[in-house]
Amino acid sequence: EGRGAARPTFARRAGPGGSGRRRRVRSGARSPRISSPCLLPVPRPGAAAGARAGGAAACGVAAPLPGRSSPCFSSLRGRGAPRARRACPALAAAPAAWVAPGWRAGWRRAWRSARVPATASTGSRAAGGGRGQRLRPSRSAEDLTNGSYDDVLNAEQLQKLLYLLESTEDPVIIERALVTLGNSAAFSANQVIIRELGGIPIVGSKINSPNHSIKEKALNALNNLSVNVENQIKIKIYISQVCEDVFSGPLNSAVQLAGLRLLTNMTVTNDHQHLLSSYITDLFHVLLTGHGPTKVQVLKLLLNLSENPAMAEGLLGAQVDSSFLSLYDGHVAKEILLRVLTLFQNINNCLQKEGRLAVQPPFTKGSLFFLLYGEECAQKMRALLYHPDAEVKEKVTIIPES
Repeated sequence: EGRGAARPTFARRAGPGGSGRRRRVRSGARSPRISSPCLLPVPRPGAAAGARAGGAAACGVAAPLPGRSSPCFSSLRGRGAPRARRACPALAAAPAAWVAPGWRAGWRRAWRSARVPATASTGSRAAGGGRGQRLRPSRSAEDLTNGSYDDVLNAEQLQKLLYLLESTEDPVIIERALVTLGNSAAFSANQVIIRELGGIPIVGSKINSPNHSIKEKALNALNNLSVNVENQIKIKIYISQVCEDVFSGPLNSAVQLAGLRLLTNMTVTNDHQHLLSSYITDLFHVLLTGHGPTKVQVLKLLLNLSENPAMAEGLLGAQVDSSFLSLYDGHVAKEILLRVLTLFQNINNCLQKEGRLAVQPPFTKGSLFFLLYGEECAQKMRALLYHPDAEVKEKVTIIPES
C-alpha cells in the first residue's frame, strides 16, 4: 500500500441493538448510526407535559401534541450522544423532567429497527419485526387500550386484553379493547394467537350489544380475524346474526357497512356462501336503496357469490326491483358500473358452464334472470358500447348478446 494510505479503523457497535463486537470500517467513515426517528415515551399529563414542551422548544423542535409520541431526529447513539446533549441541554435533562416512572426503557426505542404502517382504526403505528426490537415494560390490560401503546402485542398481553373484554361492563373500556384487538388482528400471527386463546367467541359475543358503537367495533375485529381461513370456521356461526343486523338495522350506518365487510370476507371462498342463500333478495334491496359506499360493498359481496356456480340459481331466482337496470345507465359511477357488468358476466359464465342458457330455467317473472336477459337490459348493453370509458366498453363486449 502507498505511504499515504489510511489504516483501517474499528468501531464498536453501541446500544441495545448492537452486538458489542468490533467491526471494520472504512477510513474516514463515521460511526454507524440509526437514521430512524427516536420515538420518545408518552409523558404524564399536567406539569410533566409542560416540561416536555419546554424541553422541545429549547431544542428547536416543535412541541408535540399531548399524548402523542414525539419524533426526535437527533441520533442518541454512540459518539453522537454526548454531542447531541451538549448542543441541547434540555434534551439531556428530559428524562428527569418528564419521563413517567418505569418508562426510562422507552428511550431504548431510539434503536428500533422496523416500523409498520399505521392501523386504520386508531392511526397509531405498530412496531414490526426486526433484530434489536424491544417491547416496553409489562402494562395492565387497560393501559394496552389507551391508544398510546404502539408495540405489537404478545400472547400474554392479548390474553390480558381478552380477559378484560370478558370481565368488564364499562362500555368505554369494551370499545377501546375491541379497537385494540381489531388492530392486533391485522397481523397474521395474532389472528392465530387470538383464536388459540379462545378470543373469537369473546369478540363475537359483543355483536349482540345494544350499543351500536360496540357492535361496530366487534364486527371490525371479526372482519380482521376472518382473513384467516381457520378462523372462519369459528366465525361462521355469527353469519346469521350479522345478516339480521345488516338488513334490519339503519341504512348506510357504520354497523351495516362493518357487517357487509365481514360478510364479504366470509364469502371470498365458496365454503360458507350457502349460509347467505336466504338473504340474496335482501342484498339486492340494500344495493338499490343504499348510498355509494353501501352499494359498492354490497356489489363486492354479490361478486363473490356470482363466481360460484352453485350460487347462480339463487342469484337469478331472487326477486329484484326493476330499478336494478338503472345501474347499467351510462351516467352511473364507474366503480359501480364496472361491478354490475362483472356481476352479469360472472352469472353468464356460470350458466354457460352448466349449459343452462339454451334451456329456459324455471325462474318467475320479476326475478333477476328476467331483468338480465330481457330486452331492456339488452338495449342498455348496446348503448354502453359507445361509453367514453375504454374499460366499460371492453367489459360490455365480453358479455354476449342475449
